[in-house]
Amino acid sequence: MTVQVILKGFGEVIKEVTFRIRRYDPEKDTVPKYMEYKVPVKKGMTVLDGILYIKEHIDPSLSARYSCRMGICGSCAMIINGRERLACQTQILELNKDLIKVDPLGNYNLIKDLVPDLSKLFNNHKSVKPYIIRNDNPPTAEYLQKPEEREKYAMFTECILCGACLSACPTMAADDLYLGPQALAQAYRYIADSRDMGFEERLNVLDSKHGVWRCHFAGACSEVCPKGVDPALAIQLLRGVLMKNSFLGYKQVPAPVGKERPTVVEGLKVLEEKIKESEKK
Repeated sequence: MTVQVILKGFGEVIKEVTFRIRRYDPEKDTVPKYMEYKVPVKKGMTVLDGILYIKEHIDPSLSARYSCRMGICGSCAMIINGRERLACQTQILELNKDLIKVDPLGNYNLIKDLVPDLSKLFNNHKSVKPYIIRNDNPPTAEYLQKPEEREKYAMFTECILCGACLSACPTMAADDLYLGPQALAQAYRYIADSRDMGFEERLNVLDSKHGVWRCHFAGACSEVCPKGVDPALAIQLLRGVLMKNSFLGYKQVPAPVGKERPTVVEGLKVLEEKIKESEKK
């Protein structure tokens, strides 16, 4: 009866499932523990919806990270029934289970409950200089790039920094200093970009003990990526670039700069002149 009142006007309750959630507060607890909660489920409810239901109606002390609820920000990545997923994209009914086990991402320090400390992810990402590097003069217009040139790295631009790949990576579990699949994939994304000239600046970080050669090619990172990015492929392609550099030398030929475009004021003047010419005719 209580369930029906709470969800009145929000669709029919189809079933009730049990959420078994790993709870741990480093400031209070000595060891993690699992707590179970009964959640009424309607069509379209996601695991994130279930977690928020628990937080709002059963246990407000439960902590979880989320933001967009649209599979874009990557904030709600967690391990659901043994697999890294985005909670906002995971439909409860599609799991087809009466018990949903939820754990925080692995290979990270824990802030509380389902909230991992993603400092490692962001620091590793920052270390590969994930931006266009140019050694020539400042551009006066956009860099020119052909569609086929962009296609070489297009897939790797879809990364949303959710951190699921680091959680699934067995090498990351054994080597805390390993750069990880996310950072290595982004390193390849920029090195493969025809507008970039930063290969040499990234080389020492990539060609190191904890860099690209540390990967054992388990492929777990690619399996769990919610956006279909293939970090394992990026790492293999990056290895090819480093091998080529060792034997032949790898040189980046930077994309040219396009024609300088007029400012808004200049553009308006040109437009006015064209209007006057057309009126005379």
